[in-house]
Amino acid sequence: MPRFTVIVPAFRVQAYLHACLDSVLSQSFEDFEIVVVDDCSPDACGPIADEYARRDPRVTALHLPRNSGLGPARNAGMERASGDYLIFLDGDDTLLPKSLQAIADRIGATGDPDVLMYDYARTYWSGRSVRNVLADRLDERGPASFRLADRPELLHLLMVVWNKAYRRSFVEAEGFTFPPGYYEDTPWTYPVLMSAGSIAVLDAVCVSYRQRRRGNILSTTSEKHFDIFDQYDRVFAFLDARPELDFWRPVLFRRMLDHFCAVHASPDRLPHPSRAAFFRRATASCRRYRTPGAPAPRRTRLRHGLLRLGARRTYRSLAASRRIGDRLRRGAAALRRAVRSAALRAHYRVQLRLPLRPRDAVFAAHGGGAYAGSPAAIEAKARDLVPGLRTAWICDPLHAHTVPPATRTLAPGTFAYWSALARSTYLVNDVAFDRQLVKRRGQILLQTHRGTPLRTVGTDLLDRPAAARDTDFEQVLRDVDRWDFALSANPHSTLVRERAYPSGYTTLEYGSPRNDVYHRAGPADVARLRETLGIPAGATALLYAPAHRDYRRVQRPALDLEQLIRVLGPQFVILDRAPRTRSGYGNGNRTGHRRIIDVTGHPSLETPALASDALITDYASLMFDYVSLDRPVVLHLDDIEAYEAARGTYFDITSFPPGVVARSQDELFDIFATDHWRGSRSTQLRAAFRARFCPYDDGNAAERVVRRVFLGETDGLPLPVPPSARRAVLPAQLNPAGARVPQG
Repeated sequence: MPRFTVIVPAFRVQAYLHACLDSVLSQSFEDFEIVVVDDCSPDACGPIADEYARRDPRVTALHLPRNSGLGPARNAGMERASGDYLIFLDGDDTLLPKSLQAIADRIGATGDPDVLMYDYARTYWSGRSVRNVLADRLDERGPASFRLADRPELLHLLMVVWNKAYRRSFVEAEGFTFPPGYYEDTPWTYPVLMSAGSIAVLDAVCVSYRQRRRGNILSTTSEKHFDIFDQYDRVFAFLDARPELDFWRPVLFRRMLDHFCAVHASPDRLPHPSRAAFFRRATASCRRYRTPGAPAPRRTRLRHGLLRLGARRTYRSLAASRRIGDRLRRGAAALRRAVRSAALRAHYRVQLRLPLRPRDAVFAAHGGGAYAGSPAAIEAKARDLVPGLRTAWICDPLHAHTVPPATRTLAPGTFAYWSALARSTYLVNDVAFDRQLVKRRGQILLQTHRGTPLRTVGTDLLDRPAAARDTDFEQVLRDVDRWDFALSANPHSTLVRERAYPSGYTTLEYGSPRNDVYHRAGPADVARLRETLGIPAGATALLYAPAHRDYRRVQRPALDLEQLIRVLGPQFVILDRAPRTRSGYGNGNRTGHRRIIDVTGHPSLETPALASDALITDYASLMFDYVSLDRPVVLHLDDIEAYEAARGTYFDITSFPPGVVARSQDELFDIFATDHWRGSRSTQLRAAFRARFCPYDDGNAAERVVRRVFLGETDGLPLPVPPSARRAVLPAQLNPAGARVPQG
């Protein structure tokens, strides 16, 4: 008997059915069966189901003699089910990777509840994915399982069948089935949740809910939307038969009115001549099932009252007035923004006419991100070395807590922000400042960059449209012309960037200030960081930090971390840092595995790097910094041809890598199983890589920068420490007793 039966009704979804079934068959959890129900579909859904059934014994293809609709199709699937739990998945939706494992783990941890509720994300044709806005309702804190009365707020979630797993014995004992017609989920989900003796929640996105441009039933204009009245008749008939659940009537009455209003308000569902008849039917249902007692907002009460009274003209007038009011409010908000923008521009022009403040400096990193990277290292050293220096850090308010108390924070777009940009003598950033910045005579702008370039950057992207996308190269060059100094970590970076960012700035080949911490932290510091991140004592921590893929709109994990952790064994943990994308950071650990620690949102990349024992990456510039720690690096390059075709690289990383290279996931597993990841070959490759790309990383890079840029010193700067005399905290130093094997 399988753990799960996944029931997939299929009708006119031939374009999506392959992806749907593949998303189930590729799950890491394999104890399941799939029942594909071909609802007499006129397209290729039936042959597709047969093809999958021939290829995989876990798939059953069931063909209905006539088109019956979603409800009867699901009923037919349930009759063939043999799994402990039922999972319903529409033929145009998909399961996310590792979802079944997460569902199985949560069911086991909560004592096999009658119903497990999990989350979903809406996925659009463009590839954009948006998580359910009510995800906080799935908070796992509190009792492992409960009844609906203990957490009635769960009724605010989308009342559909496919965001829940159902214990089959519970469903069969209660005799639950789906009715025919539209809105068939309504008389299923409400009775199931109200009757369940135990409910549990899983705070994880498990389903990708496809938002089709055309063809979605709920966006189809049809009188079949009148089926909603029959469905609520069935819900209240269920309550009539179960008097012990009568206390739910007020809540369901309010939910019914909300549902009627939503259907009536939709411009796509009801044919225009039928709207009056729909309103009359809604009024009749309201009068039939009216049960006061459930609280509702004032505006909602008014709408419900008009619906109950049948006052359609007043209802329409109210809806029209609200639309007008919404437009007026949007117009007023736009006017306020315009007035504020004009005031900020005027304020900035005034500030540009005032004298510069010679001891003021403004710093930023990652376009208004947390206090981190080379700008943070330079800011800290500048406060130590430059008398009377006043520093400010540009960041969004949510990152303000990362900034030291001695440094002022500036929220982008505020009056204080523009005053600081206009009057500060020193401007330091690792990306471009605001394009409206006017570089004044006497201002000094230092561009620190972010790491050593392996992948193509700057004007070299002109021939790489997949990577460049909508880059405004004229604006890039205008930004470059503002630079007075550009920081470089090594000769390779200097040669690449002086060509890719052509202008008259001065290159400071001083090393990477953000790497100073690697040479100044002690064993106690690293032990504290490991404890902060939750790394168990004696464990070997691998930092997984892949690069962004320009040739993909949606960033997908290139490595199955759960499988890797099983191969590695219990003495390992993985620090998972998802790549930074154009819209922010990607998802980190989605499954909540106890030995996979999500460090995606950590403000400083240096912290997980210091806390780890080795790095797994692909094309990320972190590899150039990480070798300063003299710890093993493993490259996972399973898509190097596609990556180089889309983005391009400045040298062949496979011919001069910082460590051993795996061209597939199986090769990577073998590298760790045989201990080659920290063998003598790994040590040799790392030493050669470090000698080429870290000639100045000795813990003094920030001081060299501050003395040159802020103090104007050109002579007597700290000379690079010879590689043989450099100090880095090795993993073996953290545990002299030898709980973790030293590298090399």
